[in-house]
Amino acid sequence: MKRILTLLTCITGALQGFSQTQSAPPQAYNFSVQDAVNYAYEHQDSVKNAQLDVRSAEYKVKETTGIGLPQINGTASFQDYLQTPAVLFPSFTDGLYQILNAEGVKGGDGKVIPLRTSPPQKLSIQQKYNANVGATLSQILFDGSYLVGLKASKTYKELSQRNLVRTRIETNVNVTKAYYQVLVSNEQIRLLDANINQLKQQVDQTTAQNKQGFVEKIDVDRITVQYNNLLTTRENTLRLLVLNYQLLKFQMGMPIGNDLRLTDKLTDVMLDANADAAVAADSSFYHRRIEYNLGETAVRLNQLDLKRKKAAYLPTLSFVAGTAATYQNNSFGQLFNTSYPSSYIGLNLTVPIFNGFQRRYQVKQSEVAVEKSINDLNNLKNGLGLQASQARVMYINGLQTLNNQKQSQSLAQEVLRVSKIKYQQGVGSSIEVTQAQTALEDADNKYIQGLYDALVSKVDLDKAYGRIQ
Repeated sequence: MKRILTLLTCITGALQGFSQTQSAPPQAYNFSVQDAVNYAYEHQDSVKNAQLDVRSAEYKVKETTGIGLPQINGTASFQDYLQTPAVLFPSFTDGLYQILNAEGVKGGDGKVIPLRTSPPQKLSIQQKYNANVGATLSQILFDGSYLVGLKASKTYKELSQRNLVRTRIETNVNVTKAYYQVLVSNEQIRLLDANINQLKQQVDQTTAQNKQGFVEKIDVDRITVQYNNLLTTRENTLRLLVLNYQLLKFQMGMPIGNDLRLTDKLTDVMLDANADAAVAADSSFYHRRIEYNLGETAVRLNQLDLKRKKAAYLPTLSFVAGTAATYQNNSFGQLFNTSYPSSYIGLNLTVPIFNGFQRRYQVKQSEVAVEKSINDLNNLKNGLGLQASQARVMYINGLQTLNNQKQSQSLAQEVLRVSKIKYQQGVGSSIEVTQAQTALEDADNKYIQGLYDALVSKVDLDKAYGRIQ
């Protein structure tokens, strides 16, 4: 009976899950490449984490600002003295006897009063029960390190904001490349379908001719093998297309189960042959690169750290105040009957004098850090220039390769067309047709690869010259 109830429970849960799945189908989206990028800006975890870093930096600025605000602390204490502390005082009678002896005063027995030594007298200045309640206040009036630290915290916030920009740029690049990969895969399937339809007609014609005795069986087999290989290639490409869609969704931060359809076409992508000439004339492009901006921020942070170390030579001044109420009594029940209040105000001045040359060498270390960050920035500038040159060359090469592959593809189609005509007219062989078909498939594959390489090189070119913001 228990097994039956358990089985019914499982079936009910499965039906409920199935009904929920049926009632909440995956969401469908129709996105252009810009829509996909905008979606990633809102949903990609790396972007969201970078936004959280900006928020954390804002809190850090407020935390640093709070150091310069009044600092108020409350205190409370209670002591139950099991043995009250005592203060030792010398015996007052010993001093009196010293005076009488020195003056020669005689006692009732007619003799000079002798010196006496008595043990010290104990006097307690504490009650058994003691309590204290108070509050203290401090306020920085001048602290050079704090002022520099406040500037550094704002620069740290700027650093987090620029890291967010860098993350958004990387997300933009990744999503765009994945989007183009899907477009190229769709184009590859379109070419495969065209070749498959063409080969299917050729297989049917050759089979019919074989039945009529005009061609040999080996011609049919040869074309059929080629046809089957194309079908297999198409199936593999379809599976890769599904994977490319999933990769695009992953780069966007979209659930894999959602339905995504692309609205942009390959013809919408502008592959300008003159784009390299426009960017080549831009010599200050590195100022638009977020990596260079981050390097500049790192230099400023090191310079501020150097100022903070130098500010440690300056004195610090702060205002202090406090108030307290003390309670003492030998009876716990009467402890809080009487209070003994106290309060004070004052100034604290700290003047650094000598600490074993620690501050000096801390300043030296910070100076070295500043020089290193400047060297890193110069090296980064050169590296960005090299990266831009590489991107420009890759873009030019990609365009030239793509144009060549287009021409090769057109020529291969023409060769196949002529080979078919010759074969149908009996002046050509089936081997020529098969070779022409293989050459067309190879040209199509190279065209697809060249198309993707050109699209990716365009994205890299835009990134290298700081045109992705």
